[in-house]
Amino acid sequence: MDWQGTSASELGRAIGRGEISPLALTEAMLAAIEAHEFGPRIYARLTRERALAEAEAAEARAKAGTRRSLLDGVPISWKDLFDTAGVATESGSRLLEGRTPTRDALVLARASAAGLVCLGKTHQTELAFSGIGLNPVTASPPCVNDHAAVSGGSSSGAATSVAFHLAAAGIGSDTGGSVRTPAAWNDLVGLKTTHGRLPLTGTVPLCASFDTIGPLTRTVEDAAELLAVMEAGRAPDLRGATLEGTRLMVLETVALDDLAGAVSAGFTSAVERLQAAGALVTRRALPLVAEAMALAGPLYAPEAYATWEAEIEAAPERMYPPVLTRFRGGRDVPARENIAAWHKLHRLRAAWAEAVAGYDAVLIPSVANLPPKQEAVLADEALFTSENLLALRNTRIGNLMGLPALTLPTGVPSTGLMLMGAPMGEERLLRLGAAAEAALS
Repeated sequence: MDWQGTSASELGRAIGRGEISPLALTEAMLAAIEAHEFGPRIYARLTRERALAEAEAAEARAKAGTRRSLLDGVPISWKDLFDTAGVATESGSRLLEGRTPTRDALVLARASAAGLVCLGKTHQTELAFSGIGLNPVTASPPCVNDHAAVSGGSSSGAATSVAFHLAAAGIGSDTGGSVRTPAAWNDLVGLKTTHGRLPLTGTVPLCASFDTIGPLTRTVEDAAELLAVMEAGRAPDLRGATLEGTRLMVLETVALDDLAGAVSAGFTSAVERLQAAGALVTRRALPLVAEAMALAGPLYAPEAYATWEAEIEAAPERMYPPVLTRFRGGRDVPARENIAAWHKLHRLRAAWAEAVAGYDAVLIPSVANLPPKQEAVLADEALFTSENLLALRNTRIGNLMGLPALTLPTGVPSTGLMLMGAPMGEERLLRLGAAAEAALS
């Protein structure tokens, strides 16, 4: 078995059968990270002592037959906005340099209680406020399919830790697409959970009204297991999942505009394979989506700026200028405009729920563009802005509508198929995702 390329769930089963030592697995993963040419660009810092101690404890439980979960002893990575006791958590920003919490984030504490091994903290974009994965202030992980390109963000290191086989899975956050964009560009599964499904306690915020937590994995099963771990619950049973007779809707408003050729090809092929597996696919336009997208400006930037104004204005020179510009875009938005936008969004969410009530999921391409070259976006701020907005356009639909969303690889490199479900309907979405995964593979 190729330990480093194996899914987290398969590793867990092998540990349970006594075929893999959690300590040997963790030691091998740490050695691989330290030896890898991109290790320093993927991991902001390793938690070596913690990882080895957790692996030793997992090994003792495995030998005693007292394992705590399927993933007990499996090593994973954590985005650098999840608090880790005694270890710096800086959210990819020099503004938070040296910030060292005294307690773990609640989801990390739950994962540790279930026996998972914390390998370390992964790089991300500054304060999680950009979607292409470029962070010249700290580090910019490369895309697995093009090492000269960006990897997607803001959970850039979380994705690449898995894609480059330097973690069995990664935990990221998603405010406007920060799990799904890097997952799609690095050919992974990415789950954006419903806002409020997982607790944000001990996470560095961006926009608390939209912030969510989600796993980046090799399989849908892994995503389901990690969701269960982080909410201290039980994973849904994915056995017997089928597409036969399911009703799926391709959203034709906004999401299909200006697609890169490879993205269009990957999406078309993926939808055809779902149909071949028995899914009933309808195409519909919903103008309300365009109305919702127009609200992103008065909703996101004002809250982000209000959250970080003191730190930003104390040392704005420490930020990457395009990200600073994004934050300051919320400085002068009137409160009445923000409140009116929320009132309208609530109405649009209700209209969305009514329009899609007869469907099991809504389908769109996960990301409209392909990962641009790092040097190109570094050299051209206008290009950074346009590529960033396009990278987050489709994913943001799920955030604005308050939905769980799952991205799956299409088989065309750096392209994904996104399935959006009903709020708090992760179990149903994951079963559908497992069936879609089988059809796509």
